[in-house]
Amino acid sequence: MPDANVDIVNIKIKEVVKEKYGQAALRVTSGGSSSCCGAAAASGLSCDPITSNLYDASQAGQIPEEALLASLGCGNPTALAQLNPGETVLDLGSGGGIDVLLSARRVGPTGKAYGLDMTDEMLALANENKRRAGAENVEFLKGEIESIPLPDNTVDVVISNCVINLSADKDRVLGDAFRVLKPGGRFAVSDVVTRGEIAPEVRQSVLAWVGCIAGALDEKEYRGKLATAGFEQIEIEPTRIYRVEDAREFLSSSGIDVDAIAAQVDGKFMSAFVRAVKPKR
Repeated sequence: MPDANVDIVNIKIKEVVKEKYGQAALRVTSGGSSSCCGAAAASGLSCDPITSNLYDASQAGQIPEEALLASLGCGNPTALAQLNPGETVLDLGSGGGIDVLLSARRVGPTGKAYGLDMTDEMLALANENKRRAGAENVEFLKGEIESIPLPDNTVDVVISNCVINLSADKDRVLGDAFRVLKPGGRFAVSDVVTRGEIAPEVRQSVLAWVGCIAGALDEKEYRGKLATAGFEQIEIEPTRIYRVEDAREFLSSSGIDVDAIAAQVDGKFMSAFVRAVKPKR
């Protein structure tokens, strides 16, 4: 039987994430910058080591500034994923739409880029960014990444940028990503993962889920969950490894005594590019 207490915790986490990311979208809309998941996007307005300097100048020039300011990612899946003209791409937790818009340019007019987000404010911002970019091969969907509103076997590539770690039910996320991928389809996401044991104080802090740490899977567990979902050719490639000083601001804001747990956190969380393939058979 389902655990009612687990369900309550999952709902609470989802509410916190939705509220924080909705606030981030409103800040961008009002002329500011996002500050969830550490700090602002790679706009030069922030020195946050997780979200800064993820997109180069050529990519930034391809999209509306608001899409860049709203980025809450920990990597750049569009730079690391192989995207081909004519393919269909799905971005899980698409936020302000930066990775969807960049993907749409890569797959061209014969391809399609979907963005999925549960936050009304982010969807409104993303659709405005779509309009400003003049992107005709883009569609933003409202929904949750645990239950993707697309048919089976319809997507060539699933991408995501620092969002899967925020889900309280990663098995469902990975299982549904597997479902919507075509046979031979690719899973290519940037995410925060951990290496070794992480302090219980971090795991137990709901606010730290928005800071990308408490919900992050250990890299071995991530591999296991992908394999259980049916994926093959699983690879996890670290792109940035963080020190405790990098995490001090958002750990402290979650009420965590950083100095007390420094040895347990230092160097144990990182941004990584996670790749996997759905078998062709």
